[in-house]
Amino acid sequence: MKNFALIGAAGYIAPRHMKAIKDTGNNLLTAFDKGDSVGVIDSYFPNADFFVEFERFDRHIEKLKYEKDTYLDYVSICSPNYLHDAHIRFALRSGADAICEKPLVLNPWNVDKLQHVEEKTGKKIYNILQLRVHPSIIALREKVKNAKKDTKFEVDLTYLTSRGHWYHTSWKGDKTKSGGIATNIGVHFYDMLSWIFGDVQQNIVHVHENDRAAGYLEFENARVKWFLSISSKYLPKEIKEKGQTTFRSITINGEELEFSGGFKDLHTMVYKDILAGKGYGVDAARTAIEIVHDIRNAKPIGLKGEYHGFLK
Repeated sequence: MKNFALIGAAGYIAPRHMKAIKDTGNNLLTAFDKGDSVGVIDSYFPNADFFVEFERFDRHIEKLKYEKDTYLDYVSICSPNYLHDAHIRFALRSGADAICEKPLVLNPWNVDKLQHVEEKTGKKIYNILQLRVHPSIIALREKVKNAKKDTKFEVDLTYLTSRGHWYHTSWKGDKTKSGGIATNIGVHFYDMLSWIFGDVQQNIVHVHENDRAAGYLEFENARVKWFLSISSKYLPKEIKEKGQTTFRSITINGEELEFSGGFKDLHTMVYKDILAGKGYGVDAARTAIEIVHDIRNAKPIGLKGEYHGFLK
């Protein structure tokens, strides 16, 4: 049984980490979050210690080590994007490996510096890249690998997930903290695309606003038109009529990629791989971080060239 700590226990994704820790037969010793709406812990680890002040959380971990000879094996990180770098460093300094949600960091140069910390501490950093263990995504990757070397697949990616006014008030709405919409809700898709289709050859941004972003990405084996939004006004009519607030679609050469199911236990699968020494490390996260960094800093060109149909 491995000992875990959790940083960021009150957010949307934290329960998936709690479940993964429990499902893999391990123990959550302690958790931290500035917010105290963390009753969900009771469903998984009711005996875990909890702190709302980082200093007391840090002290508690030190006391476990020096007074009870109890050491952390892993620190799971579900904090706001801009804090990932600092919390990863804390984990490694504490003598634990880090398991961090996406994006691992906001800027490509932070990747290099974290690798240096790994070397100095001898500890590992793992990123949650759960789409890489989805059966449909794995099958698509195999299909692309078996295609002719110079094949270019035509890909259309649309992801709409409605968010209320709170989003813009929270850290998610602050570009300096979240990285902007493409980073916040798109980074896992960019990781998936690069994992399947190879190196990036072109990255063009058509629109990049507070509630939507769109562009064109060309990979070794794909031409991708993408559109992301957190506004319900872009939802297709039939989706609105069903009362749904999310729309996700990926077409490959005009055929829909069906991967709406199979998401339930992906975090647990990732944790199993990490515990078996097969998890995705810092280098695996690099390409997606470079893509979102370039999108964030690009000058949008408007409706020119290969742009997504939703921009019409």
